[in-house]
Amino acid sequence: MSGRPLDVLEASLDALVTVHLKDGTIYHGVLAGYDQHMNLVLESDGTADVHGDLDATAVQDTTIIRGDNVVTITT
Repeated sequence: MSGRPLDVLEASLDALVTVHLKDGTIYHGVLAGYDQHMNLVLESDGTADVHGDLDATAVQDTTIIRGDNVVTITT
């Protein structure tokens, strides 16, 4: 896999991801889409489980996150 950010996001489509934002908020959800600005579309994975992370928010429906706010995205 290439190390280019958009290539990594492409490979992560439809996968469960954890997104850390600048304000400390953490979201868990399925990466449904993104654009060249790294704006993200997350959808619910059908569970409320946040994988043991007490500070995290499980996405309930569809959530759009502005790319300027993203610090890290992990799968």
